[in-house]
Amino acid sequence: MRLIRYFLTFIQFFIFCHCLKRPHIILFIADDYGYSDIGYHGSHIRTPHMDRLALSGVRLNNYYVQPICSPTRAQLMTGKYSIHLGLQHSYIRPAQPNCLPYGEVTLGEKLQRLGYRTNLVGKWHLGFHKKHCWPTRRGFHHFFGFLTGAEDFYTHESDYLFPGKRKMWKGFDLRENDKNIAWDYQGEYSTHLFTKKVQKIIKKHDKSKPLFLVVSFQAVHGPLQVPKEYLQPYRYIKNEKRRIYAGMVTCMDEAVGNITKTLKHTGILENSVIAFTTDNGGRPHLGGYNWPLRGGKGSLWDGGLRGLGFVHSPLLPTKVRGSVVKKLMHVSDWFPTLVEGVAQGSVGKLKLDGYNMWPILSGETKTSPRKEILHNIDPLSTHPYRKKGLQSRQGRRWKRYFDTDIRAAIRMGKWKLITGIPGKYNKLGSHSQECTIS
Repeated sequence: MRLIRYFLTFIQFFIFCHCLKRPHIILFIADDYGYSDIGYHGSHIRTPHMDRLALSGVRLNNYYVQPICSPTRAQLMTGKYSIHLGLQHSYIRPAQPNCLPYGEVTLGEKLQRLGYRTNLVGKWHLGFHKKHCWPTRRGFHHFFGFLTGAEDFYTHESDYLFPGKRKMWKGFDLRENDKNIAWDYQGEYSTHLFTKKVQKIIKKHDKSKPLFLVVSFQAVHGPLQVPKEYLQPYRYIKNEKRRIYAGMVTCMDEAVGNITKTLKHTGILENSVIAFTTDNGGRPHLGGYNWPLRGGKGSLWDGGLRGLGFVHSPLLPTKVRGSVVKKLMHVSDWFPTLVEGVAQGSVGKLKLDGYNMWPILSGETKTSPRKEILHNIDPLSTHPYRKKGLQSRQGRRWKRYFDTDIRAAIRMGKWKLITGIPGKYNKLGSHSQECTIS
């Protein structure tokens, strides 16, 4: 019995020491953030805190996400393309009985098995029609935030027009974990609220365990709302939507700065990896600016797909700090990158579409495993103007292999091929070599 006790004590000590070596991981997710709306891309919008992190870390200059919310978040959490998750068609609507497939292992679950304390603050948007779909059942020890895709920044109420009916659904969507509806926070601006919750988590965290913290901002998604003090620096902007949007961006940047300061004051930052990503491109009609990229949120042009992304960490080698990675990277790469590259775990037998990009980010190698990106294939979305009998002989020949009416896009090297209808905002300038077949 004594030998067994000693053995168990040794195992516990080994696990404790091993956990201490694993870096803390802080993942920021911005919502509907325009590609050009950050300081280091030359924007007039003030983002000093994000600029500092990015310019002293590694900027991702060829980084891609999905054109809308739920598919991007699903790929980030699973490391798989949307076509393997049943989420290639659109985002998950409030009244839709759908969520991230039950059988999928999430990033949170993987990191939990490696000893991480996992927390999600902010937006979920991966389904909630059953509690098994909720964050606390999908790899997170703690959740504070909202389950749907958008809501009022102050009242935390979500409006939804039921499809095909003149009926508006309205509901309060803010909760802590499974049972606690967070009524007490009505009237508190969500960016400020989420920041306070994140700071509280950091201050209370047991440093003997690695921390995985997802800060999923509601900003800068609509509705366009921001406290008045953030509008003052942008009084010169005549377009009201652009002015409010700029204030929202600066408020979000301030939140990133306050959270980073808390990480530093608690001593967690020195053993942390901070990653930043957007979920899709900005919306020009709501203040977002993606120039010189073509298109915006919801489109297969680069303005809808190319995301803002960077990594910052004191653990990065000096030689890569301040560098720019021009290799292709996709949102599905975060899963293996964080599990294998940062946490030094293993994805095991999971069949992923993502690659471990940490050797590229840390400068260990210049050879990237990613050569292409399948942006999407949506067989339910076809060319709405195509009429039978009008297809050319060449078009009929293509159909033997692939229906070019289907909305789809693939990236190979410096080229991107798009079929079907790419999406909105087609008249904006193009920055990449994109080819369409219709």
